[in-house]
Amino acid sequence: MCTGACSKFVAYSLYPLAAVSIICNIILFFPDFDTKYTGEDGAETPRITAEVKYMGGLVGGGIMVLVPAIHIHLTSARNCCANRCGMFLSIGFAALGVLGAIYSMSAASLGLANGPTCFWKNEYNTVPSWGTPFANSSGSYLGDKEVWDWCLEPAGVVEFNLGLFVTLLLTSSLQLVLCAVQMVNGLFGCLCGTCGGKE
Repeated sequence: MCTGACSKFVAYSLYPLAAVSIICNIILFFPDFDTKYTGEDGAETPRITAEVKYMGGLVGGGIMVLVPAIHIHLTSARNCCANRCGMFLSIGFAALGVLGAIYSMSAASLGLANGPTCFWKNEYNTVPSWGTPFANSSGSYLGDKEVWDWCLEPAGVVEFNLGLFVTLLLTSSLQLVLCAVQMVNGLFGCLCGTCGGKE
């Protein structure tokens, strides 16, 4: 496989991954698929999980990966950036994608470790209140489904956050691998050319 074809494969793979990251991050703003938790003015405590506001999926796995994907795609197109200079630039753009994927992965990991913000109570906190009940559990709550019932509202918020943050984590891992592959591919393309004349 020549470097130009490899760039095309990487770009085509990054487009849907960036879209999934953006969609997951947007959906995370609406726990229980309800808008009321984002627009409660005057609330003393936040109603949205803090890690969602980091916008790891929107900024990191989304925009910071989408911009490199577009340039990497152009390096596989004829008469555009399909030259040694374009491949050299793709190394820098792919590095930006790596940083974006790492940012998205970090935000998702923190979201999983700290758990969701919810209206909760348990035997120690008998008066229900808004907060993050699993914040100091280092993610141990993930293996104990019984404690998920501590969160009374939004309904099913633990499963909701778990599914979306895991999706972001997997998506950003794939983005990281693909952008790292493009960095190596860009180096070979810079040294050897894109073999566009052979296609």
